[in-house]
Amino acid sequence: MEVTLRRFAAAGRRAHTLRPCATAVLSVCQSRPYSGPSRPPPNYPGHIPLNTLEKAALAIGSGLMSLRDPRRGDLIATFAEATCTPFFIYRLRDAMLSSPTGRRILRDRPRITSTSLNLPYLRSLPPNTVGHTYISWLDREGVSPDTRSQVRYIDDEECAYVMQRYRECHDFYHALTGLPVVREGEVALKAFEFANTLLPMTGLSVFAAGTMKKKERERFWGIYGPWAVRNGLRAKEVINVYWEEQLERDVDELRRELGVEPPPDLRDIRKREREERRRAKEAREAVAGAA
Repeated sequence: MEVTLRRFAAAGRRAHTLRPCATAVLSVCQSRPYSGPSRPPPNYPGHIPLNTLEKAALAIGSGLMSLRDPRRGDLIATFAEATCTPFFIYRLRDAMLSSPTGRRILRDRPRITSTSLNLPYLRSLPPNTVGHTYISWLDREGVSPDTRSQVRYIDDEECAYVMQRYRECHDFYHALTGLPVVREGEVALKAFEFANTLLPMTGLSVFAAGTMKKKERERFWGIYGPWAVRNGLRAKEVINVYWEEQLERDVDELRRELGVEPPPDLRDIRKREREERRRAKEAREAVAGAA
């Protein structure tokens, strides 16, 4: 582990070595999570118990890399697990316990997959339903509900499920808000999730706004950042939505109930900007050709 930490110190000095170092720590923690006689056994299938030093190293490595590339879902998932204890995941679990629906979710422990949701059926639902909105978003963005990483580094078994539930509901939050999976949309949704869940990973992801292009940063701070904070704070705890029971419901009705106002269509804005750049380029080429 000392070798791993020295690698991270070097990574902080040389940005180009971040990816190998993060990969090395993930490899160490996954293949040899414990050394010594006092290590406890796993608390649930797939659980990898880590001590405090290992968890800190994992948080540093995955955090640096996910900040650099917010589309690395594996590193974001690892960072979320390494930083959500001892307080934040328990707060989210308690929010579920304080809600009748949240308690049912914890008791039933449903999973969100392509088979559990019956995606062909969702495509047959009316366009204004939650289910059709969700599957239309999946089809448009080219993503699948089967790609969410399994929780491994949270010791408490019930809290591990809470994190898994949050992770698998992420695409429903996308569908509810209409935000796409491009970096700009992911950062905006993470800001919304931070205001609503207080998970540290979602807050750190907001700093990825600094890696966006100038126009995108201006749009985030002027439109999507304020929208995320306002809606995330006033909305009900989205972790308590039993999505499997809402699929046939009117999506606008659910938005009103939760207190979530959809932001301006980001894909439409980006499309208009591309068209404007194309027309401007064609105009410049026409002028140059005439000259």
